[in-house]
Amino acid sequence: MTVRRDFQEPARCRPDLVIGREELFAGASEQLASGGSVLLHGPAGIGKSTVLRALAEEYGATAHTVLRCSATESESHLPFLALADLLGLVLDEVSPRLPAAQRTALESALTGRGESSLQRDGLALRLAVLSALRALSAHGPVLVVADDLQWLDPASAELLGFAARRLEGTPVQLLCAVRTEGRGSQEYDRHLRACPPGTLAVRLGPLSRTQVAQLLDHRGHGCLSRSTVREIHRTSGGNPLFALELGRALADSPTPPRPGEPLPVPTSLRALVLSRLDMLSVEARRTLLVASAGARPTPALLHAAGRENAEAECAQAAELGLLATEPDAPAVRFAHPLISAALYAEAPAHERRAAHAALSTAASDPIERARHLALATTGTDPEVAARLAEAAALARDRGAPSVAAQLGLLAARHTPADGAPSPEERRLTAAEDAITAGEVDLARDIAREVLARATVPADRVRAWMIVIDTAGHTMAEVDAVFPQALADAGDDPRLLALVHYQLAWRALIVEGDFTEAREAAAHAAELAARGEDRRTELLSLAFQAQTETLMGHPEAPRTIKRALKEPQDSRVAWHHNGAGSARFRWLVMGDQLAEARATVTALLREVRRRGSVESEVHFLRGLAETELRAGHCGRALELARDSLRLARDSGIGETASAMLTSLAEASGGDVDRALALAREAVDHAEEDGDQMYLSRALGALGYAQLVAGDPAGTVRSLRRVRSLELGLGITDPARGRWQGDLAEALVRTGEVAEAQDVIDVSREHALRLGRESVLAVLDRSEALVRAARGDLEAALAQLTSAQHRLGKLGYALEEARAAFALARLRGSARPGSPVFDEATRMFRRCRALPWLRQVDESLAAPEPEPVPAASEAPAALHALAAMERQVAALVMEGATNREIAARLFISVKTVEATLTRVYRKLGIRSRVDIVRLAAGHRAP
Repeated sequence: MTVRRDFQEPARCRPDLVIGREELFAGASEQLASGGSVLLHGPAGIGKSTVLRALAEEYGATAHTVLRCSATESESHLPFLALADLLGLVLDEVSPRLPAAQRTALESALTGRGESSLQRDGLALRLAVLSALRALSAHGPVLVVADDLQWLDPASAELLGFAARRLEGTPVQLLCAVRTEGRGSQEYDRHLRACPPGTLAVRLGPLSRTQVAQLLDHRGHGCLSRSTVREIHRTSGGNPLFALELGRALADSPTPPRPGEPLPVPTSLRALVLSRLDMLSVEARRTLLVASAGARPTPALLHAAGRENAEAECAQAAELGLLATEPDAPAVRFAHPLISAALYAEAPAHERRAAHAALSTAASDPIERARHLALATTGTDPEVAARLAEAAALARDRGAPSVAAQLGLLAARHTPADGAPSPEERRLTAAEDAITAGEVDLARDIAREVLARATVPADRVRAWMIVIDTAGHTMAEVDAVFPQALADAGDDPRLLALVHYQLAWRALIVEGDFTEAREAAAHAAELAARGEDRRTELLSLAFQAQTETLMGHPEAPRTIKRALKEPQDSRVAWHHNGAGSARFRWLVMGDQLAEARATVTALLREVRRRGSVESEVHFLRGLAETELRAGHCGRALELARDSLRLARDSGIGETASAMLTSLAEASGGDVDRALALAREAVDHAEEDGDQMYLSRALGALGYAQLVAGDPAGTVRSLRRVRSLELGLGITDPARGRWQGDLAEALVRTGEVAEAQDVIDVSREHALRLGRESVLAVLDRSEALVRAARGDLEAALAQLTSAQHRLGKLGYALEEARAAFALARLRGSARPGSPVFDEATRMFRRCRALPWLRQVDESLAAPEPEPVPAASEAPAALHALAAMERQVAALVMEGATNREIAARLFISVKTVEATLTRVYRKLGIRSRVDIVRLAAGHRAP
């Protein structure tokens, strides 16, 4: 496969160049930095030249001399051409240092004067190249950069290989790239043997769908929809060059491909991948066209479609490299997905229709038969439309909503204007299937197309609901839709119920008003009941129940029962906004972790079976949260990361998934990543105007800051959460469970009175609602308040009680945190301390790696002495705040900042900040002045 030079991208800054290659780039860079050589290999267009340029740019700056060559297929017959590229510019520099015979042979080969050849001057030329490289390296490191080794002329390849094998011990490194085909290909072995010993071979594989999306966005094609990007990834096979060419073609095309049809392949790529097509017989080419039109072609299917000599014709195509040869596999597989797409695009329209017509009777699957029938038919046909609608329903039942959406659009295209259901109704059903599949861009486009033509109120309101649904948590952007939807709904209770259900969501997300959201949901349920729309009634009741649960409203249990009452609607029962989800939230907030896990696991299993992407993202988060509460940090982190990957891939629920993953990372993963994810979630929520998730994101940020040893940052973040939830009307402390973290951070920053206030207010609500785990966490925090006030015995007793209760409730991580606080307050910082051993064992069982690191830091601190009570301090200190008096008293005892931090359970930074305030209040300048105060206090 020859790649034309005009396909090669110009060099750019390194972050753009190595999209999706960060790990291998780092490995190759490390190899070069250690003095080794690197050989990049992979198929055409996979990005070898791009990575090679980036590495050469980064590492070449440290080399004294950089020699470059880039061979082409058309020039590979010219002897010594690559050698001339490498050494031509330094010939004058090295010639004087070569023996006469070597100099003559090398000059003759590079300049073309004389008749030098490997046969005539073999040894002299080989030694001349080796000597030239050694001479250059005498002045500093030499980097040889050689791209497309497969096109090196044989003479240059032989000379470079001879020298490379003998360069050990010299500062000469090779950075090369060579084309290889196939994942298991060992074609690079020959080139690797021609490289210096210890050369690192790096294979470049295909990019993931997310990486392809990144690449397209960086190259100016970010406007493409997610469904289109997914198809580009599938067709390109993750090959960056192919993906960019397809992206360019689609961006320039005025009409996107119709549903069910492959992407349009630009002429440039057709020529690239079909250069061997002319070598096929006419019949073999027709057989391949039928195979390209089929979803899962097999020899048996091709026979049934009328291709009698399918095996022989496929064998001919395999010999030309168009088909992959897999003797044990029954399927006919193209060597690359782009070959199939290009072959289909190259065929005339009538030949494509003929292929689909043959497959419409040959395929065994009813969905496939209906799809082929549609693509073989031109114009409207009610019978074809009906078969497609039936196939869409079958795909929906099979859990393939994306396929259902495609078939639904095909059904709409073949439905006559006066058909029943109408073309618009079928388009809207397809849009709803697209939402289920996570293809929100496609759904939005369909809805807008319907709105441009529809006059029937029911169709228009349904389309407006799709526009609102696809906005997700950016509902503020579609505010103008609501008046239009209400106008179209008129006085129809069924249509009004749909609009008021969405208005309830708007009140919650945009206005942050739980009371208004609850009232709007209740009104929507009443309207839906009047209009006998059980589905919307159930969704509205479930939303009302979730809102009441978060508010701590006494009606929540009764509303959940109403939402679970028969008759149920299967589409609502498993939906992420349905009664099952509301019940799960009630269970997890009420400390019923085992039942909550069973509930959300069953919901997750069902939505996966149905192919509902948004619900899967939601319930993955729910299961991750449950595991986190139970202290299964490793499992929670795995689930949270899965949720985040799926959210980013689909563009659904990214803020919520980033928030939850931040909590999981801070508990069981990487704290820096936790901070980054939490800040990302905060930024997105603020940008979207999403009040509901802003408080959750700030809660995650506060927790991550606490684990990172930044109590002041925790206080800033969680004070905002407190203010937001007060404004939102959220009173249930089990919603975000941030109160204990805020109180603990306030103790660490010396603001003990505020910490006690947070505890008192939160305890009142927790007692009212029976939130036992929250009460235990608040007791743990209050113990730290008591310790800061000098009441160590009461603090230890309260912590012991809190630890026991948390363990009994199944909150293993919170239990471990209580054990850790006990150890620190007891001052048992010696290695091997049984108290610290208990905390270590608990954190290890939870796989709470960040907390284990905190234990290690505490063990490394010197053994603290008992904390002096505030009353023991000199009278001059009585004007200070409680924490300031504690710190000053310990300074008087001669404790270092690190010792004070360990004994008061605060950070060193907090100690330093507290001392600064002490100096200012006492009118002194240093620790020495505090010691003098102590000396004056003790003098007779």
